Amino acid sequence: MRHFLTLKDYTKDEILEIIDLAKKIKKETKNREFIPYLQNQTLAMIFEKSSTRTRVSFEVGIYQLGGVGLFLSKNDIQLGRGEPMKDTARVIGRMCDMVMIRTYEQKKLEEFAAYSDVPVINGLTNEYHPVQLMADYLTMIEYGKANNPVVAYIGDGNNMAHSWLMLASKLGFTLRVATPKGYEPDRDIFNEALEFAKRSGAKIELLHEPKEAVKGADVVTTDTWISMGQEEEKEKRLKDFEGFMVDKELMGLAKEDAIFLHCLPAYRGYEVSEEVFEEHANEIFDEAENRLHAQKGIMVWLDGKRRE
Repeated sequence: MRHFLTLKDYTKDEILEIIDLAKKIKKETKNREFIPYLQNQTLAMIFEKSSTRTRVSFEVGIYQLGGVGLFLSKNDIQLGRGEPMKDTARVIGRMCDMVMIRTYEQKKLEEFAAYSDVPVINGLTNEYHPVQLMADYLTMIEYGKANNPVVAYIGDGNNMAHSWLMLASKLGFTLRVATPKGYEPDRDIFNEALEFAKRSGAKIELLHEPKEAVKGADVVTTDTWISMGQEEEKEKRLKDFEGFMVDKELMGLAKEDAIFLHCLPAYRGYEVSEEVFEEHANEIFDEAENRLHAQKGIMVWLDGKRRE
C-alpha cells in the first residue's frame, strides 16, 4: 500500500511520474474531457484544520474523476470525541476507497496510515505539506522554471520550508532557505534533506539574509509568518521577521524573469508586498489552480499502485 504522507517517501522518478499524470489529466480537464479514472470511488476528507484550497480542490477533484468526496470535520466524527486514530482508520478504510487528512501532528497522520487499508494523503500537517509542493512544481514546469532552477524560500522554517527541502533534495535543484535566527527548519528534517541531496546532486543552503538567498534566483517563494495556532505570537513574529517581506526591492535581486509563488492565504504587507503579489498574481493563481490537477494526479497514481 502506497500513501502520500511526505515527499521523502518518494523517488525522483515517482515524483515526476505523478507530475506527468497531473499534466495529462489537466489537459483533459481543460478540454472538458472528464475521464472517470476513479469511477464510483469515495474519498474521505478529514479536516482537523480548516481550509479553502484543500477542501475545494480535493472535493472537486474526486468529483471530476468520477467519484465522490465526503467532508468530515473533527466535530462530525468520533475522532473529535476521543476515539483512537487507529480505530477511526480501520473503520473508514473499510467503507471508503481513499482518505485525505489535514491535521496537526505528522505522527497522527502516520498512525492513521499504519492502520488504513486504503491510500492516505497528507492534506497538511505541522511538519509537511507535500500536495502543495506538487502543485508548485507543476507550476514551475509550466513557467519554464524546472530545468536546474535556483529557488529561494524566504520566511518561516515551517511545513512549507520542510516540503521544499524534500522536493529539492529529491529532484536535485538548488534551494536557498532564508529565515530569521530562531526560525530555522527542523534540524532533523534539514539533515535528512542534506543526505538525500548527496545522492541527487541538490545544493541546499540555510541562510539568515534574504538578499543573499534571492540574488539570481529563478523562483522566489514564501509563506505566511503566522500559521493557524500561532495567532498569540503575532506581534513577536512581526518584529522577528522584519526585513523578510518579499517586496519590490528584494524581488528585484532575482533574475529578471523570475516567478513568485505563494501557497496562500497571503497577507499583504507582512510576508509579501501588495505590489509584488499583484505583479505575480497570474503565477500565484495558476499555482492555486494546480492544487486541483496535482492532487488528481496523486489520487489516480495511488489508485493504480493499489491495483498492481
